[in-house]
Amino acid sequence: MPNANDDTPSALSQVQQRAVSELLRVAPVADELARRFEEAGFSLALVGGSVRDALLGRLGNDLDFTTDAHPEDVLKIVRPWADAVWDVGIAFGTVGAQKEARVGGVDRRFQIEVTTYRSEAYDRTSRKPEVSYGDSIEQDLVRRDFTVNAMALALPEKTFIDPHGGLEDLASRVLRTPGTPEDSFSDDPLRMMRAARFAAQLDFEVAPEVVAAMKGMAERIGIVSAERVRDELNKLILSAHPRKGLKLLVESGLADRVLPELPALRLESDEHHRHKDVYEHTLIVLEQAIALEEDGPDLVLRLAALLHDIGKPRTRRFEQDGRVSFHHHEVVGAKMTKKRMTALKYSNELVKDVAHLVELHLRFHGYGTGEWTDSAVRRYVRDAGPLLTRLHKLTRSDCTTRNKRKASALSRAYDGLEARIAQLQEQEELDAIRPDLDGNQIMEILGVQPGPAVGRAYRHLLELRLEHGPMGHDEAVTALKEWWAGQDTRG
Repeated sequence: MPNANDDTPSALSQVQQRAVSELLRVAPVADELARRFEEAGFSLALVGGSVRDALLGRLGNDLDFTTDAHPEDVLKIVRPWADAVWDVGIAFGTVGAQKEARVGGVDRRFQIEVTTYRSEAYDRTSRKPEVSYGDSIEQDLVRRDFTVNAMALALPEKTFIDPHGGLEDLASRVLRTPGTPEDSFSDDPLRMMRAARFAAQLDFEVAPEVVAAMKGMAERIGIVSAERVRDELNKLILSAHPRKGLKLLVESGLADRVLPELPALRLESDEHHRHKDVYEHTLIVLEQAIALEEDGPDLVLRLAALLHDIGKPRTRRFEQDGRVSFHHHEVVGAKMTKKRMTALKYSNELVKDVAHLVELHLRFHGYGTGEWTDSAVRRYVRDAGPLLTRLHKLTRSDCTTRNKRKASALSRAYDGLEARIAQLQEQEELDAIRPDLDGNQIMEILGVQPGPAVGRAYRHLLELRLEHGPMGHDEAVTALKEWWAGQDTRG
């Protein structure tokens, strides 16, 4: 998009032309819905992110509308028309709907939200907004987070409404608030997180007065629920430019309250003195991990890259030779990862996966130039389990040395490890490593009932499998009997 400061009328003209093109694609659905509201005596306008994205040429199938109709009236209008309707957000004035339509010869499924004009604000202690309905679209727009989200398109006449200069800010790629940022963030402190998220998603700059308000009001984020903070953090991390948003969180002081492990990495020199601090190293690892993604943004991989070194500040030691060490920081970091992600209300499965990657991220550095035995390679695969592909990417991303020879050597070494894994997988089905005898066979051979002895026998056979590879049935039976003969207790 051209810089509006260079040629603002031209830039705005291009923006508007792009918007018209985008809106024509959704006009059949938007206009049809607007006519239904008009026939019922109400107004309807496309609003917020939908207008912004249309102006940016990236409008998708998610459409946001605002109306003077109250939720019960919205339900009456939308239910006969939509394919599905849900009212989970009705307490906040929002009705959701789904509508399939043929647009430009293509069947598309639209996700629609219709929200009554409203004004909401937090009191000083509440985690939930108090919602009251407004009387005009201008009143609704002034309560929105940023000027680029405070534009509307009245339907079906398609009148553009922009009382706060959002179009100019969009052309200039800058985030400002419709009113003062202090009033906006006081109404909803989560908007400070959204500023960082939109900077990362849209690659926009945040206006200096907005950044200043974020710094001055960062403690207000404490009244927002962990779930809402987590959701904004996820959107930021999964964006196209997460470094930009993360740096704003750190510089504003918000990270000290929602992800304090990240700013704690600043000034923590790593053991190889590659960077001024581990914080910068972490951001580079995140970017390099993103570059290795193959099927779109991967939240597990990105979180692991972001958190992989958070154990370093707690494990930093100054050695007698002048070096700095971080022994066992991966173990400490895994525990810290579990604690932080749990506090942010991540799912147990996601917490487990990310923490496990953090714990494993240094394992490869014992590989050297290929000194691992086949049993060590098997254990690497067994311990990584379904996370192996992500572990490959995380480990490769963790190489940020500027020494080209060293970086090349590390890359070749990991190439060698992956080749050995592939060879063993082909020979031994490493993805499903299990003992050569199952529990039923163990009980039959040993003549025992279910109990701790069977578990011990199973683990022994698994260790043999990892150490020596697959065994034939007869060999496994012999090994089991030999182990059993040496056991003192058989309970």
